Amino acid sequence: MTGDTVRGAPSPSAPGPKQPLRPASLMSSAVFTFGTSITVAVLSLVNVLIVARTLGATGRGQVALLSAIAYLTSQISLFGVEQANVNFAGTQPELRPKLATNSFLFSIVFGGAAICFVAGLVAVFPDVGGGLSTGLLWLSLLSIPILIFETYLLMLVRADYRFALANVGFIVVPIVNVAANGTLAVVGAITVGTAFGTWVAGQALGALIFAWCIQFRSAGFGRADLAVARRMLGFGVKAQGGRIMMLGNYKLDQWLVGAISGARELGIYSVAVAWAEALFYLPTALAAVQRPDLVRASRREAVRQTGVVFRAATLVTLPLAIIMVVAAPILCVTIFGSDFSDSIIQLRVLAAGAFGILALKLLGNALTAQQKPLLETAAIGMAFVVTLALDVALIPANGGLGAAAASSIAYTVGGIAITLLFARQLDARLSDLVPRIDDVAASWRRTKGMMRRRTDVEEPVLAASPLDSLDQNQPT
Repeated sequence: MTGDTVRGAPSPSAPGPKQPLRPASLMSSAVFTFGTSITVAVLSLVNVLIVARTLGATGRGQVALLSAIAYLTSQISLFGVEQANVNFAGTQPELRPKLATNSFLFSIVFGGAAICFVAGLVAVFPDVGGGLSTGLLWLSLLSIPILIFETYLLMLVRADYRFALANVGFIVVPIVNVAANGTLAVVGAITVGTAFGTWVAGQALGALIFAWCIQFRSAGFGRADLAVARRMLGFGVKAQGGRIMMLGNYKLDQWLVGAISGARELGIYSVAVAWAEALFYLPTALAAVQRPDLVRASRREAVRQTGVVFRAATLVTLPLAIIMVVAAPILCVTIFGSDFSDSIIQLRVLAAGAFGILALKLLGNALTAQQKPLLETAAIGMAFVVTLALDVALIPANGGLGAAAASSIAYTVGGIAITLLFARQLDARLSDLVPRIDDVAASWRRTKGMMRRRTDVEEPVLAASPLDSLDQNQPT
């Protein structure tokens, strides 16, 4: 039996590590994770503000390019192992120690190969480096194995329903950034190198937190297993294409803006992106919390759960997107300064793509959890092709605005594609994804119920809500 075909967790009598405990309330875990994402967004924006105010648009652009190179390259080099981790850990928990150790070895091998490839690429095509100094570029490259390992372990932590510890590792990066960069800015010692070095240090600390969680709060690190490694790669490569292209939709435009239009234009565009990404945190948080359940669920139950969450997320995202469009002048100019006035229209254009991202995140997550990663890859591939074509056509003449338009259109195309694939392949009705009047009322009752109780992600809340239905009839 392979991880591609197994359905459901082993029986309680099966040998191996103790099975993880599911939180009593998915809604509480989702709210906690979303709250953490919002906190991370706020802290990240504070860090962007510190860097932009002290180093200017050009300095901010260089920091953004360094992090984009490291992050994009690391994610391309994952080879889908993180997706195999969460699926296999959910369906076959006895494999978790082997998954953890294999993940460490994969991060060394894949990270080293990625460093060699990008270094060689920059040597042959220097413009790819965006005019960065050799020292800064190598700092960016050397952080790649750390980022790979961090991502692998994050998915294992989430597969065990340990969302609190996952959130701790997630939030530590902006905390370190704000604390260090704020201090350096006050004493007048902040530079592009110190700002980016702080970001790398935060990522390393996050990886250490996840490793501690795996070792002392989960199944631990076991012996490496070549057969399990082959299965991890076998499943992972099916999902990897989609992950690469999704990251292309997220980050490639920033790399291209920096390389084609310069660091100052990238600095302006990065502010619009930083605000727009706040709209992506809700579906990202919901997908993370829902994934362990979807891995264990039947097809019918997965469709029901996904529909409930998708409708609720749509109801929240719509007013947030409208607020962001209206408040764009305040967000971009009042807060960051007149140098970033061009980011106003860029932010408004990016906000229009929020619903496409919502569909790609939640519906694609369901397809991969149900052992259909190639379908998610197909939809993301359509979005990526549109992104790449429009980036090449629009960025040279329009800079950040062209990148914003390309991204928003691509997200919408991908959202439509994933919706149709989800409905067809999982036998779902499109009407299951359309918000209903009773969703609003139920969500309001749920909110009032949560306000009357102390915040505790492990404690059930009895008030009715669309997300409450996910806590019923759980697979055993």
